[in-house]
Amino acid sequence: MDTLEDSKAERPLGVRYTASDEVKRRGVRRMKAIATGFLVAATVVYALASWGVHDRVGAWAGYVQAAAEAGMVGALADWFAVTALFRRPLGLPIPHTAIIPTKKDVFGRSLGQFVGENFLSVEVVRGRLRALGVGRRLGEWLSAPGSAERVTREASAALRGALAVLRDDAVQAVIGEAVTRRAAAQPVAQPIGRMLDRIVSEGGHRGVVDLCVLRANSWLVEHRDTVIQTIAEETPGWTPKFIDRQVGVKVYRELLRFSEEVRDDPQHAARGAVDSFLADFAKELRTDPETIAKVERAKTDLLARPEVQDLIASAWSSVRGMVLEAAEDENSQLRVRLRDGIRSFGARLATDPAMQAKVDGWLEDAAEYVVDTYRGEITSLISETVASWDADEASRKIEANVGRDLQFIRINGTVVGALAGLLIHAVSALF
Repeated sequence: MDTLEDSKAERPLGVRYTASDEVKRRGVRRMKAIATGFLVAATVVYALASWGVHDRVGAWAGYVQAAAEAGMVGALADWFAVTALFRRPLGLPIPHTAIIPTKKDVFGRSLGQFVGENFLSVEVVRGRLRALGVGRRLGEWLSAPGSAERVTREASAALRGALAVLRDDAVQAVIGEAVTRRAAAQPVAQPIGRMLDRIVSEGGHRGVVDLCVLRANSWLVEHRDTVIQTIAEETPGWTPKFIDRQVGVKVYRELLRFSEEVRDDPQHAARGAVDSFLADFAKELRTDPETIAKVERAKTDLLARPEVQDLIASAWSSVRGMVLEAAEDENSQLRVRLRDGIRSFGARLATDPAMQAKVDGWLEDAAEYVVDTYRGEITSLISETVASWDADEASRKIEANVGRDLQFIRINGTVVGALAGLLIHAVSALF
């Protein structure tokens, strides 16, 4: 008798003969014994009835003999049929026996083809998804209390996991290269020129000019002695010191007066000169090839500087830290907005048929793509898995799972055969 340990030692890769299979196998043995008992009983009855017919004990003996004989034939025929599924009866090389071991690969291919044609067809998958109403169910679940919080919690955990897996140096290198490449490929001179022209035409620069003039005037007031001393030191060396001082004071007063006039007079000529300069520069940025080329070269040189590259790379660390902090804090704006968005989306999806149809359509399209693209791989997985099984071990496993029901065929064959034999004998006797 085979044991569970023997079956485990013998099983090949791809077949798992489990403890539950062994329990079922014991049940099959019990049913085999019962079915064989019916055959033995029919044989004994037949022998006794035959003895009764020979000794002429009565007409009833012939009926019993016919019923028992037909029951034996039925039992033997069904025993042969059931046994032929899994092995060769009595070990004889009878054609079309041991069907499962010899036709295993054919069954695998047929099963794969059957699944592909009847379960993995586009019409079946689309119809099933449409009947499920996934969009409506998803909306009802998302809008239910606690669902949005659960989705947010799981999404935050997934985000933290993804950030933990990513290597900072690799991400920084990718970001730095992407930003540098994109910035280098994007012209900046003409866009800056258009922006500057619009600012000047709308007077948006005047606030900056006011601030610069105010700061210049304040600086002159605060650094009076420094300005005078600097001017005096720049005079010719042959002039007397007191004259140098007077020159410095005079120039300083003129500078201070000029800055005050520019500060207080919005229509000052100096302001107009600044406007003209900015307008001309904006035009050159848009139209002058030489100016455009200089600006682009300056941009390239700026991007190549280590300080700029370090600034670009360090942006990832800042973003990563902010995202991690927001993902861990249940009251952060990130999680609060995500929860509210999920809850709002779920409520709308649960009540909006148009949105439900759109979500269902997306799912159906995705399922259709998977079915069309991977049907062959799925069906081949079935056939190849069955083909990898050892024929005898696969037969044992299948018999363990369905053999008990098959033994009822033998029992029924014995009973039905006996009834049929009795009926035939009765009809024969009648006519």
